[in-house]
Amino acid sequence: GRCSFALTRGPAMTALVIAGNATRGAFGLDVSVTIRPGEVTALLGPNGAGKTTLLRTVAGLNRLEKGRITLGDTVIDDPQAGVWVPPAERRLGVAFQDYRLFPHLDAVDNVGFGLRTSGASKPESRRIAATWLRRFGLADHDRRKPAGLSGGEAQRVALARALAVDPLALLLDEPLAALDAGTRADVRATLGRLLREFPGPVLLVTHDPVDAMVLADRLIVLERGRVVQDGVPSQVARRPHTAYIASLMGLNLYAGTLAPESASVALDAGGSLTPAEHPAPGAVHVGVRPGAISVHGARPGRLSNRNVWPATVTALEAYGDRIRLQCEGVPSALVDVTPAAVADLRLGAGSTVWLSVKATEVEVYPRVNGSPS
Repeated sequence: GRCSFALTRGPAMTALVIAGNATRGAFGLDVSVTIRPGEVTALLGPNGAGKTTLLRTVAGLNRLEKGRITLGDTVIDDPQAGVWVPPAERRLGVAFQDYRLFPHLDAVDNVGFGLRTSGASKPESRRIAATWLRRFGLADHDRRKPAGLSGGEAQRVALARALAVDPLALLLDEPLAALDAGTRADVRATLGRLLREFPGPVLLVTHDPVDAMVLADRLIVLERGRVVQDGVPSQVARRPHTAYIASLMGLNLYAGTLAPESASVALDAGGSLTPAEHPAPGAVHVGVRPGAISVHGARPGRLSNRNVWPATVTALEAYGDRIRLQCEGVPSALVDVTPAAVADLRLGAGSTVWLSVKATEVEVYPRVNGSPS
């Protein structure tokens, strides 16, 4: 059945504020992030961007070198003030990618472990844990140990354990990454329902844009330990600030300059594209969806000279029900076509083609603070 949350301790409205520097080995993290009550914030970024370092620092497994982390009115890490709250006392629900279930405990005692460490009796912790297992559809798995659980079942137990302690905030580290496609969709739906009802801030670390777009109210993208974009999912997907984000969202992104009174954007890497609408002159980004680009075997005679250019196909790969072409030209582009189009045009690596895109499909927007391409 459906579940509901009611914080029994502390303020009903609790924000998580992270502002400071942390290191892990030779890596440096420098962020300033506020996650509001009831807001699910997905943290995206390439490997080594600092996602896990940030989550571990909030969880208390890594310390700030400078700055402060607060949860509601409570400071949980402030090295200058000599404040550091141990992980077990931070009132956080944490679920890691590798589940970290205790192999010698059954499911009900794994879920109830945090309650026991907080002082609950064994009968009380098992009663609450059993309620959470029912909410995750695992009522008949309460006496199974981790070795007897499937990947999806183990992840549900880990999520139930994170929620059972009545946390003020949730930290989820790649909660769906280890699941197969079918199980992932099912657990994602369950998790999405629970997160919509959770009243506190949620920090969700993921590398999967689908998980982020489905589960999150807000996306924060980290690269090299810095926040490079922060916004609602639709905004980030439509107007990415870096090539990594564009690639993640399936978008061709070009840096360019729009000169005063010019109809076309001169691209930094060569070539130009003409949009239907123009922002103010200056440094801009140009975004084009791979599915908006048409492929032709010869120069299309019916089209104007705008947004038509030659290219060479360098690679083909399946992409859902489409074939994604990597095309080298000025500019180079990713292009999505149907298998039928590949067959009709006899496309393969080395094929020479002509690409075209309508001006209405060319999205142009200002570069933010000189953001990289």
